Amino acid sequence: TYFTVNMFEKKPITIVQQIKKLKDRGLLITTKDNAEHYLSHISYYRLGEYWHSMQDDKEQHLFKKNSRFSDVIALYSFDRELRLLLFDVIEKIEISLRTKLIYHLSHEIDPWWFCDYKIFNDSLQFTRTLAKIEEEISRARSKDVTIKNHFKKHKDDLRFPPAWKSLEQISFGNLSKLYGNLKHTLKAKDKIAQEYGVVNHTFLPSWLQSIAQIRNYCAHHSRLWNRNLPGAPKLLPKPPNPWILEIENVPRQFNKLYVHLCLMKYLLNTVQPSNTFTNKLDSLFQKYPNVDPDALGMKPNWQNEPLWR
Repeated sequence: TYFTVNMFEKKPITIVQQIKKLKDRGLLITTKDNAEHYLSHISYYRLGEYWHSMQDDKEQHLFKKNSRFSDVIALYSFDRELRLLLFDVIEKIEISLRTKLIYHLSHEIDPWWFCDYKIFNDSLQFTRTLAKIEEEISRARSKDVTIKNHFKKHKDDLRFPPAWKSLEQISFGNLSKLYGNLKHTLKAKDKIAQEYGVVNHTFLPSWLQSIAQIRNYCAHHSRLWNRNLPGAPKLLPKPPNPWILEIENVPRQFNKLYVHLCLMKYLLNTVQPSNTFTNKLDSLFQKYPNVDPDALGMKPNWQNEPLWR
């Protein structure tokens, strides 16, 4: 029996050849575009994620009429600045969540609550999360002064450092998993949700998972513009804090970024009531007028909704 194997046979091409290929396919590139410079610092493949939508024929990679290299760079730059903005917003939410988990659970249970399998719903997920926490603390042991000094001072104590030391070392993803996996009977689980204006534990876990996913995209410099996002966060039917008034503007496209931006803004309004998220996001769209807000699922006049005012 003979099998046909389709081997990848494309060879690398020079930057000059890359530019010629793009021009041959219909992309308008002028001397002022400085294409050789950009392609020497941003890979052809990475930029391809931004010019893909400009192509009429995806098989032959032929561009629509009047497609410009300068627009590709504008999209790339917009996306980069968007990630930096969101990373800043998510940092504030992450530090707040970490603080609330440490405070409320340490008081309700004890400082080592994150190691207690009895307070978690899914024992397998708990085991996996705890293993990741152990990895993160092990890395911190050689780098972080607080952790290093703790083990030096308490070398006979075989437990992890208490929550206020250990949880400072773990990722937002693991923080969100710890919260989501807590048993619903714990008072702290509802208390934390209530303090964010998210009513109870039913809604907040899916919000945190969504934000953790976007944080990972930002951390790994992955494209957010025109991206279909996984997951479907649960929306509050009657939010106690300012939300969206116009029914047609309530986010329904969970795969678009806008709904996730709304969740971030809602939490941020509690964490930092005087935040400038709206102004910074609006300014970004004004800076790059060729970027279509609809690619992110943005609604018309989103800035005027109570949530974003």
